[in-house]
Amino acid sequence: MRKRIVTNNPLVQDKYTEDVLYIEGSVEQILIKVRDMVYEGYELVSHPLPASLRMLFSPYRSIVIGKKQEKVDFMQAEIAEESIHKYNTHMNSRQRDEVNGDGYQMVDLILLESALKDEQGRW
Repeated sequence: MRKRIVTNNPLVQDKYTEDVLYIEGSVEQILIKVRDMVYEGYELVSHPLPASLRMLFSPYRSIVIGKKQEKVDFMQAEIAEESIHKYNTHMNSRQRDEVNGDGYQMVDLILLESALKDEQGRW
């Protein structure tokens, strides 16, 4: 396995049937799973948090991880840990935007495809 997508987005699961770890749960659960995988030695390919604050309130998130390394990259582990902390801090003052779920699914898919295209040369 060269890459894997950890997601709770049904559109991503449908389009990328292989290389997808689908989690039926919240964004926080996605972040926790990615953190756990980083501690197992997997590398982060895409950042766990979106670049846009608006997308932070999306109920969907897709994160790309790479192949398992021989040892844990503690800088990536710190990024994964901090992502969970930042997500929870922001979500304490705001709720997920469930009303626009279909739109968020599509935007998450587009952002994922952009990340995959940017990283294509690595695989």
